[in-house]
Amino acid sequence: MDTPTIAKSKLDHLCITTIRTLAMDAVQKANSGHPGTPMALAPVAFVLWDRFMRYNPQNPDWPNRDRFVLSAGHASMLLYSILHITGYDVTLDDIMNFRQLHSKCAGHPEFDLAPGVETTTGPLGQGVANSVGMAIAERWLANYFNHPGHEIINYKIFAIAGDGCMMEGVSGEAASLAGHLGLSNLIWIYDNNQITIEGHTSLAFSEDVAARFMAHYWNVQRVGDANDLGMLERAIQNARKETERPSLIIVDSHIAYGSPTKQDTHAAHGEPLGEEEIRATKIVYGWDPDKKFFVPDEVKNYREQSLDKGRKFEEEWNKKFSAYTAAYPELAKQFQLVQNREMPEGWDCCIPTFQADAKGLAGREANNKVLNAIAAQIPWLMGGAADLAPSTKTLIKDASDFEKGNYSGRNFHFGIREHAMGAIANGMALSKLRPYTATFLIFSDYMRPAFRLSGLMEQPVIYIFTHDSIGVGEDGPTHQPIEHLASLRAIPRLEVIRPADANELAALWKHIMQLKDRPVALILTRQSLPTFDRTKYASAEGALRGAYIIADCKGTPEVILIGTGSEVQLCLGAHEQLLKEGIKSRVVSMPCWSLYERQDPAYWEDVLPSSVRARVAVEAGSTFGWRRYVGRHGEGNVLGMRTYGASAPIKDLLPEFGLTVEGVVKMAKETISTQ
Repeated sequence: MDTPTIAKSKLDHLCITTIRTLAMDAVQKANSGHPGTPMALAPVAFVLWDRFMRYNPQNPDWPNRDRFVLSAGHASMLLYSILHITGYDVTLDDIMNFRQLHSKCAGHPEFDLAPGVETTTGPLGQGVANSVGMAIAERWLANYFNHPGHEIINYKIFAIAGDGCMMEGVSGEAASLAGHLGLSNLIWIYDNNQITIEGHTSLAFSEDVAARFMAHYWNVQRVGDANDLGMLERAIQNARKETERPSLIIVDSHIAYGSPTKQDTHAAHGEPLGEEEIRATKIVYGWDPDKKFFVPDEVKNYREQSLDKGRKFEEEWNKKFSAYTAAYPELAKQFQLVQNREMPEGWDCCIPTFQADAKGLAGREANNKVLNAIAAQIPWLMGGAADLAPSTKTLIKDASDFEKGNYSGRNFHFGIREHAMGAIANGMALSKLRPYTATFLIFSDYMRPAFRLSGLMEQPVIYIFTHDSIGVGEDGPTHQPIEHLASLRAIPRLEVIRPADANELAALWKHIMQLKDRPVALILTRQSLPTFDRTKYASAEGALRGAYIIADCKGTPEVILIGTGSEVQLCLGAHEQLLKEGIKSRVVSMPCWSLYERQDPAYWEDVLPSSVRARVAVEAGSTFGWRRYVGRHGEGNVLGMRTYGASAPIKDLLPEFGLTVEGVVKMAKETISTQ
């Protein structure tokens, strides 16, 4: 029997006020945070979680749960409060330790820290862009796994965005693509409180958001009062019924609702209300002003009811999945592999090996062959480029395009939207797909927020970059990356890989596909690289340790030449020349710094013995960072780029900047002479 209307209304009030007051008290105790938006949006969050969302607090990773993304991550206490009252393992003690060391309740929501947090948010706009990736993933998973009478994937993605999210360009890129794809499983709620840190949004923002989203082909609705639960219910219900477009619900709210002096002011945006203001606000709410972190018994009972409801949701799904497993055992097995981020047996059986070839292949060409061999074995490996697939060579052959009307496609056309592309890939990875993106290395600048969040969330997104150096040639310095390798290597947990030839690339893909806890930046050439004769040089499997001795001399070397990518061939050429001159040298191919540094220290000493102080590093990029490997002389014995490139054919560019065998030989001799 339904709860009587009058009692339900009272319970609604108690739950909403609990959310508001927990947020106020937590921010005040921490003396840091944002109380205003949780106070404003408590009714929105409550209606959404109470009336519409399907979830199981006891199993936050239940595959068919609805997703909730708080893109306005500064309002984190809104999320922690709703998680607490709906039964998640977010306790009052956790909330009382808001923003403190080791608390689940971090200043901004962090994935895998508090249960129920679907993605790390805070950098504005990233969350809503992640939600587009989640919506893409739901559509692909449903099309791949569902069969008539056996629907195991059918969930919605909800996101709350603020004015800041709307101003950030990434949200516009993501919204444009979502509308183009017709992702009707996606619902954004825009908190239109018109307040940012500096003051009223009229200082810098006057656009018609509704018109913009209608132009993006979204279903747009407006709720004029965030406290009108009936209007909120109708708007969300209408959005759930939409079958052709994503939905935006614009909700007019009052930041710090109920605060006698700080409602509708920027004073409530990023600082506590103050003890006296909190007391006065609680009186407005009809709350005991002397109670802190107070949860009424009725709300505690609601928490237990929410736990029961969640168990029933998952129990019903488990029955469906059992029937699905009986009907489609192979697909059920694949579904479990996806959920556990595991590979099917024999997934690497068809990775090609490449014959020695002085002419060789461009890194991007070799990658196309390896990528397609792996994709043929792993259906949930998918991705695309920012309008550059013909150049990055990242299309999956014999696969269709992911587009409206065909959500089973595996080739994505992100358009010229690098920023959103990275964030969308994070959303896909959070949904357990294995996505890759592709563009030129120079445009990695547009994607840095996504890389950082991939690393922070430990999501194994594969970022493929081609046109990796001044070897781009005639396009000139605007398209020739210089500082990019160094800057990418500075990002924690981002595995930056720059293979020297096709076989190193093939070996390193085995490493890439088995990663579960970190993203990869795979750096590839536009120009051809020789495929090394592995009967003469060491096996490419050595690349799986991040760095290895590819060529050596008898006895102790006088100098060690360290190269990555296209410059390893220069080191090998210099090695042969030095040996002819009676100078003993060793060549180390170092495709991945971070992988090498995870090896045992004994291996470090084997590859780069401390007794050999004469070392030269060669890389067609910034010399920054190489000091750690070449010793105290630092950048003086690094052959690389100390300025921007130039527009010219590659045959003229490399000699111009000294990136030749002769240049390596010269620096090797100079380095030996200084020891």
